[in-house]
Amino acid sequence: MAAATSTMSLIPPITQQQRWHAADSLVVLASRRHDSRRRRRCRYVVPRARLFGPAIFEASKLKVLFLGVDEEKHQHPGKLPRTYTLTHSDVTARLTLAVSHTINRAQLQGWYNKLQRDEVVAEWKKVQGHMSLHVHCHISGGHVLLDLIAGLRYYIFRKELPVVLKAFVHGDGNLFSRHPELEEATVWVYFHSNLPRFNRVECWGPLRDAGAPPEEDDAVAAAAAEEVAAEQMPAAGEWPRRCPGQCDCCFPPYSLIPWPHQHDVAAADGQPQQ
Repeated sequence: MAAATSTMSLIPPITQQQRWHAADSLVVLASRRHDSRRRRRCRYVVPRARLFGPAIFEASKLKVLFLGVDEEKHQHPGKLPRTYTLTHSDVTARLTLAVSHTINRAQLQGWYNKLQRDEVVAEWKKVQGHMSLHVHCHISGGHVLLDLIAGLRYYIFRKELPVVLKAFVHGDGNLFSRHPELEEATVWVYFHSNLPRFNRVECWGPLRDAGAPPEEDDAVAAAAAEEVAAEQMPAAGEWPRRCPGQCDCCFPPYSLIPWPHQHDVAAADGQPQQ
């Protein structure tokens, strides 16, 4: 997401000079090349650089908006709803994070955002007294272009999610300073897709660890991504279960994210809610 350039965007711009570190070497793409062979070579370099370049969080490129949320009161998300809406601009290579009680729909408007669908949204939940962060990514569905590159999108989202989580923690820093125990909350990642292979939920463990960059080489990670994802798929008994009736230990009582809920938090019977 937030590297020296966009690694989240799947349609890389080639109209400006950009740099990527790939395989320990610097690749420079110049704008408006007139030689057709060189243009073709540039187009092939871009996906490789974006896939294997480092995913690095840069705080200077993060803009944070607090919408209806008092930044100074440190309201605990176990008592008041709290969501994150993170989007990326290919023009400025900057991230925008909205912290609010519901996802910031205005941030997701426009034809470009609807085409790219590279936003990440998340909400805090308390289930039987335990806090957890539920992160949602759109992989495919909606138009055919996303379906054609669903596998690539799935890999890139998984690769960039540690950066996303770091952006959440940094952008909402006052909350975590006041409630450091939230960094121990379990992270659940929901990948939404019209293809069963990529329509899944993964348990990423404590937020403190989930936001750490992967230690293994990216080339190895690319080959092993699906195997790792399979290991992170929760078993039925591991799903957090809401209480069957009204209670004080589960909050909020419904999802704050209006996306399909095939993989929502399980009810007391242990079956995912639809």
